[in-house]
Amino acid sequence: MKQQANLIRAGQVIEHEGRRWTVLKQQIITPGKGGAFIQVDMRDLKSGNKTNERWRTADTVERLMTEEKEFTYSYTEGSNIVLMDPETFEQTHLALDLLGDQAPFLQDNMVLTVDLVEGEPVAAHLPPTVVLEVVEADPVVKGQTAASSYKPAKLSNGTRTSVPPFIESGERIVVRTEDGSYVERAKG
Repeated sequence: MKQQANLIRAGQVIEHEGRRWTVLKQQIITPGKGGAFIQVDMRDLKSGNKTNERWRTADTVERLMTEEKEFTYSYTEGSNIVLMDPETFEQTHLALDLLGDQAPFLQDNMVLTVDLVEGEPVAAHLPPTVVLEVVEADPVVKGQTAASSYKPAKLSNGTRTSVPPFIESGERIVVRTEDGSYVERAKG
């Protein structure tokens, strides 16, 4: 299926120069002179090699159709994650770097949505949010205005985020897996 280059999104699978690539991230760049272009970081499905490519916004690319299936995360083995098919209990290996910035948010028995092309896993998506514990939170600065009152915090998975001043170390919070941002206090 042909699509315009400016519609490329992370997680899609495209065919380019006779090879299949998973899009890791894309960025629209608008230079001072000339037209905008799309810079795409992508990974070869067969070899695992990474590259980046640039297309003009009007260029078209061949997008491969993917089938979505849910898998349960079992464990990480080197540079791969091991997923289990909840129906057949078969294990599938997937390159950890296909998760990109979401990798630190993996949790035991988490259900991931995996994109398959002809039965082969090419990308995985975590649930939109996870619950993590705040292990370190800066004290509130007196006189700080409400508008800029978020403070840095370290989470139990080692990532850093910003939290409102009333969040203390030891509390459990809901965090977006897309960018690690604070959503709300965890219930219960």
